[in-house]
Amino acid sequence: MPSFRNEVMPVLSRAGCALGTCHGNQNGKGGFRLSLRGQHPDQDLVTLTRSLGSRRVDLLRPQNSLLLRKPLMDVPHEGGKRFEQTSTEYQTLLTWIAMGMPADSENTPALIGLNVSPEASTLLGSDRQQVLEVVAEYSDGSSRAINHLAVFESSNPAVVVSPDGTVAFAESEFTQQTSVTVRYQQLQAVSTVDHVPKRDGFRFQSPQPNNEIDTLVFSQLQRLRINPSALCDDTVFLRRLYLDLTGRLPTPEQARRFRGSGEPGRRAALIDELLASADFADVQAMRWADLLRVEDKTLDAKGVQIFYHWIREQVASDRPLNEFAAELIAARGSTYSSPPTNFYRALRKPEERAEATAQVFLGIRLQCARCHNHPFDRWTQDDYYGWTGFFSRIDYKILENRRRDSNDKHEFDGEQIVFMKEDGETANPGTGQIAALRFLGNEHPQVTTPIDDSERDRLLILADWFADPTNERFAASQANRIWFQLFGRGIVDPIDDFRSTNPAVNPPLLKLITDKFVAGGMRVRPLMRLILNSAAWQLASDENETNQFDQTLFSHAIPVRLSAEQMVDSISQVIGVTPAFGGQPAGLRAAQLPGVRNGGHRYSAPEIGDRFLRLFGKPDRLQTCECERSTETTLAQTMELVSGEMLSQLLQQQTNRLSALMASDADHRQLIQELWWAALTRAPTEAEVDAMLAHLQSSADLRQALEDIIWALVNSNEFLIRR
Repeated sequence: MPSFRNEVMPVLSRAGCALGTCHGNQNGKGGFRLSLRGQHPDQDLVTLTRSLGSRRVDLLRPQNSLLLRKPLMDVPHEGGKRFEQTSTEYQTLLTWIAMGMPADSENTPALIGLNVSPEASTLLGSDRQQVLEVVAEYSDGSSRAINHLAVFESSNPAVVVSPDGTVAFAESEFTQQTSVTVRYQQLQAVSTVDHVPKRDGFRFQSPQPNNEIDTLVFSQLQRLRINPSALCDDTVFLRRLYLDLTGRLPTPEQARRFRGSGEPGRRAALIDELLASADFADVQAMRWADLLRVEDKTLDAKGVQIFYHWIREQVASDRPLNEFAAELIAARGSTYSSPPTNFYRALRKPEERAEATAQVFLGIRLQCARCHNHPFDRWTQDDYYGWTGFFSRIDYKILENRRRDSNDKHEFDGEQIVFMKEDGETANPGTGQIAALRFLGNEHPQVTTPIDDSERDRLLILADWFADPTNERFAASQANRIWFQLFGRGIVDPIDDFRSTNPAVNPPLLKLITDKFVAGGMRVRPLMRLILNSAAWQLASDENETNQFDQTLFSHAIPVRLSAEQMVDSISQVIGVTPAFGGQPAGLRAAQLPGVRNGGHRYSAPEIGDRFLRLFGKPDRLQTCECERSTETTLAQTMELVSGEMLSQLLQQQTNRLSALMASDADHRQLIQELWWAALTRAPTEAEVDAMLAHLQSSADLRQALEDIIWALVNSNEFLIRR
């Protein structure tokens, strides 16, 4: 007799009936609604046997049931044909209906484990198919192959997985990869499959490894028959390092000093110097201010200043990130005298606090589990509301609110007190019951015992959990975030989407940097130093025949347009003056801005620096996600660089670099040299010098001609692209 939980519902799920686009939609389809992906079989049994769904079955003539005829397309079906009459799926449903649609007995074994083999495999040359075997484990100790009941989904649209679990790669001369998610009932498992072209005569070549990172990166590339690029030259290294760590270019003096040094350890020495710099603290503080939503609509101008400067102090002192997170979580008191409380000032609801904390500090996108069990991860509604319960007793005392728009309830201007109420629980809407508190991130989420809030409140308990150096999920997510900052993509990517169905591209590498992060006391600088000194980070962006299509395995640097702040600060470096930013003192760099105006302020006129930052993708800080920042290129950006107001105004200022150069004794050749070092971190070639000299000599206005040269330099790909 077919088990409803173990066979019937998996058949409906496999056929697509329980998907969100079909009857798994929250409103169902055609008056028939199933739980999403069949994750609530008890509820679905009631639907099929006692509610509107029961009209779709015919117990007297089972073969006439709409539950069978529609998937066969014997009668019109919007979802199309889902299986054949000779299939196992059809026979399972027919038998269950013919037996009277019985519920499972108390002795029916429950699913407790799901395994797919091989977990990882590599195909070579003409071998382009891998058969996966899926085995379910049950509570009675039994196990069985369930390929015929499982659902297979490929992360790579170009790689096809058949219903029986056969992974098939199309013929290609380039390395292909996919992660196959196998789903059965409430569990998921993943198999990663790679296909490597034969490449007769392939010989692995790589730079000399500098540390353990290189060993793991290069060994994976060798297995996949991909040669990494060569190391970048000193000019590229210098620009890349300054942009990544300080958010700006080196000065001509700094560039010449580095390029003129013959010391073999000059790269490592410069890494140490910049990691200790104030500019590094500025950039890191800016990154955290983005994630922690430091903007003045909810924090007000004073709150922005207080919160930002506290964040920067934590960064400058290289405070361990677990302690940093714990202090934010435990925060309470005045938003003016206790800066970390501003974290909660921007997050007004328990669900917002829970989702933001999970995403930023654990790399978990929990949002889907608010309405139903997560379709791509293991988190359930019990997990969601158990986690949310930690934040349910936070409340606010608004001492004053001087907001100008009385209709905007999201605007705050004045001091607030964040405190913990004595009561306040979170109910799971799916069960109607108060959710037991749960941590996230353990192999099996821990359910806390009842808490005596008279002794210790739940935020302090949660803060201790974050501060615990054995909290592996926190450590892995933050180590991966640091890697992302230096490579432009994470080992798990997106970096705030850790789940079994989005595995690390190099699991041993993720474990290595996590272990190093923990060993370094969860401080940023030691891990960054290790990564920056690796040959992997110092690879050139020049591609070779084997790695030209690789975007994920770190075989070469991926060129990317400068960020909004890098663009402004680098242009300012070249011209020698900074643009105006609304409400900020003159001379402040874009990377030092405490808040965000993005084109202006709701109660004041915009400044050119703010408008430029917004155009080039500076985030509004309304989301706790790296995805809010944009590095996409647009036509409007091109027009701004070619003929925009910011460059024009900076070039016209009498205190800029051009004025100083023209007042010096430098000849035309020396002027050109200085501009090249300022903009491109190198000396011009003879051909470039000759072309620029010809332009200067043909111009009646020397300053205008020098302005032309700067326009050309800052519009060049060599300037605009971080390589």
